[in-house]
Amino acid sequence: MKRLIVAALALAVLPALLPERPHAASRPIRVGVSSGAQAEIMNEVRRVAATEGLALDVVVFDQPSRIDAALVTKQIDVASFEDEPALEAQRKRHGYALTSVATTITFPVALYSRKLRNLAQLERGATIAIPDDPAGTARALILLQNETLLTFRDSAGLHATLADITSNRLRLKIRQVPRARLYDTLNSVAFAVIDSDTAARSGLHPARDGLSLEDARSPYANVLTVRDSARQDAWVGQLVAAYHSNEVAHFILTRYQDSVRRPW
Repeated sequence: MKRLIVAALALAVLPALLPERPHAASRPIRVGVSSGAQAEIMNEVRRVAATEGLALDVVVFDQPSRIDAALVTKQIDVASFEDEPALEAQRKRHGYALTSVATTITFPVALYSRKLRNLAQLERGATIAIPDDPAGTARALILLQNETLLTFRDSAGLHATLADITSNRLRLKIRQVPRARLYDTLNSVAFAVIDSDTAARSGLHPARDGLSLEDARSPYANVLTVRDSARQDAWVGQLVAAYHSNEVAHFILTRYQDSVRRPW
């Protein structure tokens, strides 16, 4: 009888000695995403998360502009569709109490050309095209600075304009063009800086057609966003771990190559 009592006590104590697993959410976590790659990748994340006891419900929005508002009003629990600068703009514009908890993917801007095989062929005084909207201009200038083609004031940060340029070693002529017309400039410029969405609509793929790609760890990497009040919830860490898993990394690489990049 004593042996039975000792065994029973040991079984009662054992769970307390084992590592505690994070508590799964009591209901499926609703994830708001835009259509396309964001939705495809999140469905793979859902598969991985399910193996760890976290159920996800992927909600695809045809109008991404509605996702942050849906998160604020608790129609969804987490969002995956925009980059950090865009999120910051939403917070400032609407006062949303939202925060990013992890990076997800980067849709890289790239340099495209019909005249150059590489940047070593770029001639002094050549004309190039970049987006004319403020966000597109700043992002293009960052890529051009990373390629050592120009520099601009550090204080400009993610809001750089042509007026912030401090050096232009090849004296490039920079033409600002609406995004929808950038593809049409390829017959007349040395290269154009085109964002991923515009390139895709024109049949271009960064990994296949780009002379140079934006780094995966760009400040424009997309993020997972939650309400401020939820950032410490156990499911958030589980979701990030599933997204940053080897399985999801393999899916992104094989499905998109470098046309969708991962900053983690």
